[in-house]
Amino acid sequence: MGMTMAQKILAAHAGVELVEPGQFVDVKVDVVLANDITAPIAIREFTRIGVEGVFDRDKVIMVPDHFAPNRDIKSAEQCKVLRDFVQRQNLTHYFEVGRMGIEHILLPEQGLVLPGDVIVGADSHTCTYGALGAFATGMGSTDIAVAMATGKVWMKVPETIKFVYRGRLREWVGGKDLILHTIGVVGVDGALYQAMEFSGEAVDDLSMNGRFTMANMAVEAGAKVGLFAFDEETQAYVEPRARRTYTAYNSDRDARYAQVIEVDVSELEPQVAFPHLPSSVRPLSQVGEIPIDQAVIGSCTNGRLEDLQVTAQVLRGRKVHPYVRCIVIPGSQAVYLEAVRQGLVEAFIEAGAAVSTPTCGPCLGGHMGVLAAGERCVATTNRNFQGRMGSPQSEVYLANPAVAAASAVLGRIGGPAELAR
Repeated sequence: MGMTMAQKILAAHAGVELVEPGQFVDVKVDVVLANDITAPIAIREFTRIGVEGVFDRDKVIMVPDHFAPNRDIKSAEQCKVLRDFVQRQNLTHYFEVGRMGIEHILLPEQGLVLPGDVIVGADSHTCTYGALGAFATGMGSTDIAVAMATGKVWMKVPETIKFVYRGRLREWVGGKDLILHTIGVVGVDGALYQAMEFSGEAVDDLSMNGRFTMANMAVEAGAKVGLFAFDEETQAYVEPRARRTYTAYNSDRDARYAQVIEVDVSELEPQVAFPHLPSSVRPLSQVGEIPIDQAVIGSCTNGRLEDLQVTAQVLRGRKVHPYVRCIVIPGSQAVYLEAVRQGLVEAFIEAGAAVSTPTCGPCLGGHMGVLAAGERCVATTNRNFQGRMGSPQSEVYLANPAVAAASAVLGRIGGPAELAR
């Protein structure tokens, strides 16, 4: 009997030939990840376990990225807990300010997460690495403490929903629009504790950037992981970066799925998620006149080089609306440096945008773009829950980088096609 990608990866890491959905397994992990918000809790619980050291100092990775560079005294103390632990444990992979990036952009870029891996992180968007064909999922800090100590996690094998995207994408439509549309179709709990497997010709044509974006937001449909098949695109991305050997897995032809959902994308427009759920999705043509106060382009969802290139394409030669704050956040130092080399940062600054050092910052209402009551923001981030980016009386609209950039110029939510009129 055939298995899905999720089953194959978990079976290999459980040391068995076959696993079934619903089965509980002890799984060896390849990478354990935590950040400046979640690591202090995990470190406290790790200390309570009573072991002296982590199971493998090469496989436990710490990245201060949420409130770093330190926003205030409390966040400085959070980061210090993480830094002190890294030094005590002599961890191999730690990325300090000036070398760090947003964790889910940084780790693939650095070749630290690879196809066929099992990756657990104390951050819900750890599922980003499913774009590489890795079983990557977020867990609570207590679970992460156990993983740091033992190198194993206890997990239920999820069922898999297969999504098949037919047709070719139109101009200014990408991975962000595919996943927003999908979440709009299935809802925020439509894939609860299931694996989402993305396929079809539209997905085959996606760059790794678009695939990372889709995998990143699988959790917004309640999914355990979002997976892409290993193909030539994946291999071309991974090979120059990989720091170790890996084994890629793809689903068998006779694999069983909980359901198969087909989507025709040939007429799909850019999508906008309205407050206060990622599933409250409308096509751009049905958005109406919604003025904005802020546009944020970045985050672990859309802070990669391709996202900044699209942003510059829209902003170049134009000016940000005088009543709008446009904040651009490169996802890593490497992305930032290449954006400088390509003249993208110059285009942002000339347009009147602010450019930040890599940070999660405004995505979680941390810093670098917190909203006041009554303010509206269009963002390339992944969540728009009430109070997510600041005041509970503020509003966040999710969109792709082209729409966010165009909206910054228009002073209202709109697309790049409107700028050409």
